[in-house]
Amino acid sequence: MSTPYVQAELVAHAPEGVAPGKPLWMGLKITHQPEWHTYWMNPGDSGLPTQMEWKLPAGIDAGEIAWPVPHKIPIGTLANYGYEGTVLLPVPMTVGGAFAPGPLAKEVTVQLQASWLVCRKECIPEEGTFTLQLPIQSTTALHAAAFDAARKAHPQPLAAAPGSQARVEGSDLLLRVAGLPAALQGRKLDFFPETASVIETAAPWTQDWQDGVWTARVPLSAQRGASPEPLPVVLAQGGQGWRAELAVEGGWPAAAAAATVSPALEAALRANAQQAAPRGAPGPAPTAAPLGTWLAALVGALIGGLILNLMPCVFPVLAIKVVGFARHAQDARAHRISGLAYTAGVLVSFLALGALMLGLRAAGEAVGWGFQLQSPGVVAVLAALFTLIGLNLVGVFEFRSMLPSSLAGLQARHPVADAFLTGVLAVAVASPCTAPFMGASLGLTATLPGAQALSIFAALGLGLALPYLVAAWVPAFARWLPRPGAWMDTLRRFMAFPMFATVVWLVWVLGQQSGIDGAATLLALLVALAMAVWALTLRGRSRAVLAPLSLAACAWLAWAWGPKVVEMLPAASAAPTASAQGWQPWQPGLPEQLQAQGRPVFVDYTAAWCVTCQYNKKTTLSDPAVLQDLATRNVALLRADWTRRDPAITAALAALGRSGVPVYVLHAPGKPPVVFSEILSADEVRAALAAL
Repeated sequence: MSTPYVQAELVAHAPEGVAPGKPLWMGLKITHQPEWHTYWMNPGDSGLPTQMEWKLPAGIDAGEIAWPVPHKIPIGTLANYGYEGTVLLPVPMTVGGAFAPGPLAKEVTVQLQASWLVCRKECIPEEGTFTLQLPIQSTTALHAAAFDAARKAHPQPLAAAPGSQARVEGSDLLLRVAGLPAALQGRKLDFFPETASVIETAAPWTQDWQDGVWTARVPLSAQRGASPEPLPVVLAQGGQGWRAELAVEGGWPAAAAAATVSPALEAALRANAQQAAPRGAPGPAPTAAPLGTWLAALVGALIGGLILNLMPCVFPVLAIKVVGFARHAQDARAHRISGLAYTAGVLVSFLALGALMLGLRAAGEAVGWGFQLQSPGVVAVLAALFTLIGLNLVGVFEFRSMLPSSLAGLQARHPVADAFLTGVLAVAVASPCTAPFMGASLGLTATLPGAQALSIFAALGLGLALPYLVAAWVPAFARWLPRPGAWMDTLRRFMAFPMFATVVWLVWVLGQQSGIDGAATLLALLVALAMAVWALTLRGRSRAVLAPLSLAACAWLAWAWGPKVVEMLPAASAAPTASAQGWQPWQPGLPEQLQAQGRPVFVDYTAAWCVTCQYNKKTTLSDPAVLQDLATRNVALLRADWTRRDPAITAALAALGRSGVPVYVLHAPGKPPVVFSEILSADEVRAALAAL
């Protein structure tokens, strides 16, 4: 297979055919484009090694990768171990006595699922499935030279010799290796530890020869996360290597935990591999949070739900309820029942949405808060719903006038059901928003057992419903409202315009997912829907003629054009481009690569359907003073667009302890990431930049 960065091929070497006891080698041959590289078994300061999963005929077993000697690849202040140019990663195969392909079989089929990380300044996770037909009787020696070169490049085992050992002395690792070939005496060697996170890969180190014994002093990693005993090391010179296992004299001192790759990149790559894995593969078991952490998450969710009422997507629904409040201000009992029903609708909807999200995660889907708006179909349905609500508010139609008489009075006869459904509607319009305090609480749900996770969703719903619930149970609130009158009809019609504005925004969101043709098609369908609703309000012959025709036209257009609305653009067509302000698309590993060059990185995790994201984008992230500070400090600006489903972004958010957008993070070399609040202010951004 070929990509813009590598060409990968599954190759084999069977000099005596495929039979029990005969030698058989398989390997992945990778040819890199100039300046691109993949990684050794220990990738160094960043990256991940190539991984292989085999599907072999019965009786054939795969060994471990016989890694050729790598070379050091400096990247800014970091260093990696890997391969450039062309490399063959060979794997020895054992053909046992159970191998019995049958008397008529001439070939056996070998399959390989491989994944690798290819990097230059940016990193691209890739994977491929390879199939090879191996002749059983005849030899397979086409790639004999490549396998022979790989065999010679694989480190030779170095027999333990007296005097070979390692010792920790302060912040350094002292090495002594005896028994090396005489031809190496006095020559400088390359040093590669097989275990990651032991040494400072990019730091300078010294080496010397003492009485035929190679000695070295290598700086230990300040964040050492491994203490291998014995310590496996590879020494190399001129493409040849020797492997030794050194006893650690005196043992290892305590060390801090570390990772060979940033949590966000590791999670993103894990999610990338999870896409190819069978759905439903079990993930790590959730663990109960400490009581203090759980209570703090509940309080955060409650406060976040309260603030959610002030979001532009929720406020129109709340205003409609206030109008109804004023209309029935004298009936305290009805108010209280309505408040409870509204609260029940909100809680049930939040719990259902939370249960669906947790269930999809458990099934292996990478989803987070607002995931439903990553589907063009859901966006189109919401646009149609808000169009109908807007037409109703502006007075184009009344539901009771379009329904049979037996159904027309349902709203009046069942105010509890009406209030419950209004709560459901409030959650539907609130789902694109993320308020302060919500992000951390929702991010915690990914690691909690079901009961604790759902309690956080319930607290969020309670916060959203609390203002109306309190107003329903506090009689003084009704006295603050003006008396019923013409103002209520005026306010109701005015509230239609926020609904229509929401429709405009949803059409724009769909345009990000399905392109300009999808957005235009949705607009045409909304016009047809509005015409059908208008026709149903007519009387007499006009209704008898126009209503069936308009309904038929609307149904036909939905059938003929609907697929265009829900058809996702290819990822490449929808990929964001750098803006005039210097933003560039986020990719897994890119923040780490930029930090390796010494640059701070500001990442904007956003989505077109996130109202809070768009508000921050037009205010703080467009503030001239903020942009000037970012430019002065040479901060790289990355935008992770979550409008469409992207498991890598979902995993990066989870690594930050977040479950939805917006999320704003400032990374600086050698410092922990700074995660900002959901409602981004210019002062907090400038203060964080000043701290650099």
